[in-house]
Amino acid sequence: MTTSWWRNAVIYQVYLRSFVDSDGDGIGDLEGLRLRLGYLRSLGVDGLWLNPCYPSPGADHGYDVSDYTDIDARYGGLPAFDRLLTDAHGHRLKVLMDLVPNHCSVEHPWFQAALAGDREARERFIFRPGRGDQPPNNWRSMFGGPAWTRVDDEWYLHSFDPGQPDFNWRNPEVGEYFEDVLRFWFDRGVDGIRIDVAHMLFKHADLPDWPNHPEYNILSQNQPEVHEVLRRWRKLADSYDRDLTLVGEVWVPSVQDLALYLRPDELPQAFYFDLLVQPWDAAGFRASIDRGMEAIGSTGATITWTLASHDAHRAVSRYGLVSYTGGPPNRPRGEVDVDLGVRRARAAMMLLAAMPGSVYLYQGEELGLPEVLDLPDEARQDPTFLRSGPADYGRDGCRVPLPWNADQVAFGFSTKPETWLPQPSWFADYAVDSQLDVQGSTLELHRQALKLRRDFDGDFTWLPTERPDVLAFRRGDLIGVTVFGSEPYPTPYGTPILASTEPAPGTVAANSTAWFRA
Repeated sequence: MTTSWWRNAVIYQVYLRSFVDSDGDGIGDLEGLRLRLGYLRSLGVDGLWLNPCYPSPGADHGYDVSDYTDIDARYGGLPAFDRLLTDAHGHRLKVLMDLVPNHCSVEHPWFQAALAGDREARERFIFRPGRGDQPPNNWRSMFGGPAWTRVDDEWYLHSFDPGQPDFNWRNPEVGEYFEDVLRFWFDRGVDGIRIDVAHMLFKHADLPDWPNHPEYNILSQNQPEVHEVLRRWRKLADSYDRDLTLVGEVWVPSVQDLALYLRPDELPQAFYFDLLVQPWDAAGFRASIDRGMEAIGSTGATITWTLASHDAHRAVSRYGLVSYTGGPPNRPRGEVDVDLGVRRARAAMMLLAAMPGSVYLYQGEELGLPEVLDLPDEARQDPTFLRSGPADYGRDGCRVPLPWNADQVAFGFSTKPETWLPQPSWFADYAVDSQLDVQGSTLELHRQALKLRRDFDGDFTWLPTERPDVLAFRRGDLIGVTVFGSEPYPTPYGTPILASTEPAPGTVAANSTAWFRA
């Protein structure tokens, strides 16, 4: 039996607005991506995941969708998408779309009808009468502030921005609509779908208050009814005569909860965020890897690993944090040692690349880009910042347009100097052209690691070490050693086939990973 391609694939996440701009408007587009498919193939990835590029007014840069079966004209429309899909397949690259089923845009025709007072249309969303002049309950938006906005004599629920009204998944019309959307994209030829906040589709039927405004409101997410929707979607995907995948974004309280979404008749894949939120610590990494392999392995699924995304600070800045002043685990604030962060991020990538399962690589991580922490407030566009202010500077810093050429306008991203988010001058140091074919560069390290990864096979087992700051493991004929501490680690394994930092003979360097042949 042939193994499904997605079980061990490396997928490159494309935040389209910031990848390449082909028409000089300062915003990335599909033609720009198409022209760089050779770069992705040479990097060694197996496919790409496109962040939403549907028509959208941009309240959350595409995660507020006004039409689920079209492509925004700013990105080139459906003709540009079809050209991209054809050429990607010509490069032997899979293409995954991003589906946003929890909420839409206020400009979606259904919601426009709801605003006009159409009762049937309102039943497709969560409209409720308030409690006097107050919202129906005390739920908070994930972006800060109340989760309700008033319209006439009722309030509508938005788990994120007011421009993103939540669908009412207890109305069967909603489920039927999204099955048609899935068929549209599968029929067009995409190879999979990433499902945005897959755990949030259903809310508690009674919409009761949740005490103390906690960060994780179990009444607004992770409800049992969502699993039946995912079973229907899995059945739909499996009905096609080609190997399709569904990848869930699922933030739940425990790895055991995540495993419930990966049962054989539900999602083939779901991101394993537990490792992403771990600080640079050997015990934390090992415990997280063990949790994932035990809980997810028991379902028959493979783990879908990632260390970064458009929703998290870049790995360089998270692992280079030397003092913590606040913020969630995926977007911590504090003083950052960039050189240390680069060294640790390279090591973490090699540790991850050796794991069994699939790997998702966020654009720019292969360049060692740090988070852009010094964006001026007036340039920030993330609704997380706009609703929370200094309490959470949001996600703009990992979404700044990529640097391609150190000496060109906008570092080769665009012919327009003013890009949709401003690029710092120091981006020149990380440009693709300054790293390509340069031995020891972060880009070359990624290319070498992803090439070698294709040869890895076999079970994963931990190996003993003499220090608590060192992890060692074996997978088939590969031995990997990661040093989390500040001192080199003597090793008996000989000369490494690849190392994230060049070691002295007979050692693995501090804050680094090395691979050896067993």
